[in-house]
Amino acid sequence: MVGAPHAHLGPQFDPLAGLRATADPPWDVYLTGTVFLDIIFTGLDSAPVRGTESWARGMGSSPGGVANMATALARLGLRTALAAAFGDDHYGEYCWDVLEQGEGIDLSPSRTVPGWHSPVTVSMAYEGERTMVSHGHEPPPDADFMQEGALACPPRARAAVASLIPGRRSPWIAEAARRGTRIFGDVGWDETGAWDLAALPDLEHCEAFLPNAEEAMRYTGTGCPRAAARALTAFVPVAVVTLGADGAYAVDRRTGETAEVPAIAVEALDPTGAGDVFVAGFVTGTLAGWPLADRLAFAGLTAALSVQEFGGSLSAPGWSEVAAWWRKVQSVAAQDPAALRRYAFLEDLVPETCAEPWPRRRAVPTIGFGRSV
Repeated sequence: MVGAPHAHLGPQFDPLAGLRATADPPWDVYLTGTVFLDIIFTGLDSAPVRGTESWARGMGSSPGGVANMATALARLGLRTALAAAFGDDHYGEYCWDVLEQGEGIDLSPSRTVPGWHSPVTVSMAYEGERTMVSHGHEPPPDADFMQEGALACPPRARAAVASLIPGRRSPWIAEAARRGTRIFGDVGWDETGAWDLAALPDLEHCEAFLPNAEEAMRYTGTGCPRAAARALTAFVPVAVVTLGADGAYAVDRRTGETAEVPAIAVEALDPTGAGDVFVAGFVTGTLAGWPLADRLAFAGLTAALSVQEFGGSLSAPGWSEVAAWWRKVQSVAAQDPAALRRYAFLEDLVPETCAEPWPRRRAVPTIGFGRSV
């Protein structure tokens, strides 16, 4: 499917409108990391078979990597800043333009690195799963601070999302926390196999930690994700463990709150970026001051909406999709009264003017022909 470049005109709803003051930080959320160009093949009936040629019925492209998280936050109305290195090739220009002009993400902490080509990921979606192949080169030494997230003096922001890497400390995290930024930590698979929380030194600066169930149980040596979440609160105030098709469970050590929200049953087309969208939804609810259960429910809802679309940043929902979903739930309340009760907090949040038919399929953008002059 070939479409026009995604034209996102900025958030139609500000979830923090009632909390803003003149002395606030300029940004709601700060991110740093690697931006990939994602090329997504869709409409595959099965996985590619060795020695054969497979044809996809659809193809698109979008910024990926840390751009998935940045886009998800921006579409939920948060003022988002991204520090990343961009190649000076056509791919880098495309990603920069989509993020800055299309999504309204502030790239002033980012820069273009001459002579460095953009990392690329090819993603093939089929049967609700995905297979990815990535390629990239190490950035030049003078761009390491951007790629590794070790920016010495991060800008002022209400929050930051940090990817914790076993055995590595990122100085910018401690500095941001010292300046009052609320740190939300996520983590990937521990390739070392040690699964040692002591090897995540920046966890001490995090307000919340959001691993999946397998990661949480391995890090805590427990056999139950709920027990793992409780054990993690010895290291971080808020532990959120995602349970896949079973939803998510969270514990807040400071308030004593616990919450468990089941997943929303949807037809999953592509799970790419769903974890990033979940974190973005939880960060949004936290900054807005919602109760733990509402934050968890909202994060799960945004993730469920995202897996119904192809691609990572392409699939991130905005308030129009949230509002349309809520109106749909209200219209079939007799069929699902539990959902009506669980998401009743949305009634005073979703803007009436954002409602659109749901589910909605976005046009999938492809790379254009360069910047306009």
